[in-house]
Amino acid sequence: MKRFVVAGIGVLSMIAGMGSANAADMARRAMPTKAPVYSTYNWSGAYIGLNAGGGFGRSSFDGVPTTGGFNVSGALVGGQLGYNWQFGQTVLGLETDIDWSSIRGSAACGAFSCQTRNDWIGTTRGRIGYAFNRFLPYVTGGAAYGNIKASTTGFPGASDTRFGWTLGAGAEFALAGPLTAKLEYLYADLGKFDCGASCTATPPQNVKFNTNIVRAGLNYRF
Repeated sequence: MKRFVVAGIGVLSMIAGMGSANAADMARRAMPTKAPVYSTYNWSGAYIGLNAGGGFGRSSFDGVPTTGGFNVSGALVGGQLGYNWQFGQTVLGLETDIDWSSIRGSAACGAFSCQTRNDWIGTTRGRIGYAFNRFLPYVTGGAAYGNIKASTTGFPGASDTRFGWTLGAGAEFALAGPLTAKLEYLYADLGKFDCGASCTATPPQNVKFNTNIVRAGLNYRF
């Protein structure tokens, strides 16, 4: 009888041990695994870079003679520098740029030809973006400045440096190392200036200029 009791106790002990082992194994399996740490790219800091693209817009001579609105277009190439501050995924920035420009166009004005040219254009803008790790879409706006050259057949023409405004949007991509690439659109309005007797025998002669800028850029971050 004792042998049966001892044997029964042994069997029960084995079953209990197996149950404890299985329970511990199940507990280990049920424990949640730690989520991997997601490393967000840090956009904070200064940068400098180059850009190139093109501009297309409208100009007009609003005097006697008059042209109405006509198209202007040309290439752009230049450089920019700026600084970013990142707060979580929000990125605030300041950027200034200046580009050589070949934007120009002409139209008939009475018996003459009237031409508008833009030789350089720059902007100083704020930027607000939302970072998706190495991808940064943003909106931007601020001041625009540049020259407007106006001429009419038979007259010497005139040039003036104008200040206006700009608004646009873009996206920047972090490449290898300190390099980033961007694609950007800006609308810039430089307003108008009076070319006066340099463009017409019956002043005033107000010349307007605005442009849409599409350009790509490459930045080096410090």
